[in-house]
Amino acid sequence: MIDWLLVPIGYLVGSVSSAIIVCRLMGLPDPRTEGSHNPGATNVMRIGGKKAAAITLAGDAIKGLLPVLAAKMLAVGSLILALVVFAAFLGHLYPVFFGFKGGKGVATSFGVSLGVSWFLGLAVSGTWFLVYKISKISSLSALVAAVLTPVYTWLIVGDSYLVGVFFVISVVLLWRHKSNINRLLAGEET
Repeated sequence: MIDWLLVPIGYLVGSVSSAIIVCRLMGLPDPRTEGSHNPGATNVMRIGGKKAAAITLAGDAIKGLLPVLAAKMLAVGSLILALVVFAAFLGHLYPVFFGFKGGKGVATSFGVSLGVSWFLGLAVSGTWFLVYKISKISSLSALVAAVLTPVYTWLIVGDSYLVGVFFVISVVLLWRHKSNINRLLAGEET
């Protein structure tokens, strides 16, 4: 029974909006009303600089990491682990504490992948950094890493529930980045 409680707990932890909290603490405008109106690290960098963005990025990754590590420490089955992964990610996208208006989910998806396996997290972040070094486009880096995460999950972890949940997360990340994809296709993404 306690295993299933980890799913809503994962959602609640994921619902803590690092961007909004960091902006409030640093006296910055609400990221939902400035810049791209997205409460994520990239928008926080636009409105508050690198330090605020780095703190936001770390917070978003940690809130994905912690519920997954807790589930692993309690040795839950792979289905529950996959549900905790998705719940934490979903909490970031639709945070109950902040009017269900969340970020795009890149940093939180990295955090949950890191929680599942350190090697998986390194593969995902390594892909992001490699694509960014070549392209200098953050959204493209995130999209390539997202598309490859289910493949990495299969190769590194080999669990079908986790492969399935990371496939769904990848599709959601692509959907949440549709405006970025349109700008990439038009050659207008910065």
